[in-house]
Amino acid sequence: MSFLTKPRAIGLAIALAIFAVDQWVKHLMVGPLDLRNQPGGVIDLLPFFDLRWTQNFGVSLGMFEATSPEMRWGLVLATAGIALVVTIWMMREKAFGDIIGLAMILGGALGNIRDRFEYGYVIDYADLHFGDFRPFLIFNVADAAITIGVVIILARSFFVRDKDETDTNETAPAVES
Repeated sequence: MSFLTKPRAIGLAIALAIFAVDQWVKHLMVGPLDLRNQPGGVIDLLPFFDLRWTQNFGVSLGMFEATSPEMRWGLVLATAGIALVVTIWMMREKAFGDIIGLAMILGGALGNIRDRFEYGYVIDYADLHFGDFRPFLIFNVADAAITIGVVIILARSFFVRDKDETDTNETAPAVES
């Protein structure tokens, strides 16, 4: 069996597409829309969604904030290590659903790693809110892809059985006592 099967190639393409879309949208935020220099760093789009400039120096939920250059590069190395593990997992995975979830995680991770490498922080801008209620922190395309990918992996691990496992159980001969 070939190492780069069609599902794995599709997974890599999805990861690259997520990375490209994430970087393109972030380019719009710092380039044409110049979100950093908008009044208050905000562009109101809808009653429940704004573009809001945020520099995230931490990782998920702003935890482990990098307050020094050493911590910044430590986060780059740690997240790159995680991305490498996800890549290896994806290249070994056989279930297409899991490959899709892992590809989303990988694409998002690469987008945020590039930000941290280039700027020292991750550019966040998407602010979903309902009045003063914010169900999420301010996020970006990469964050959304990572979250959806993790949900896919978790849902599949809880609710989906691989066909090989069920076939083995169903076709096992009955043992008589």
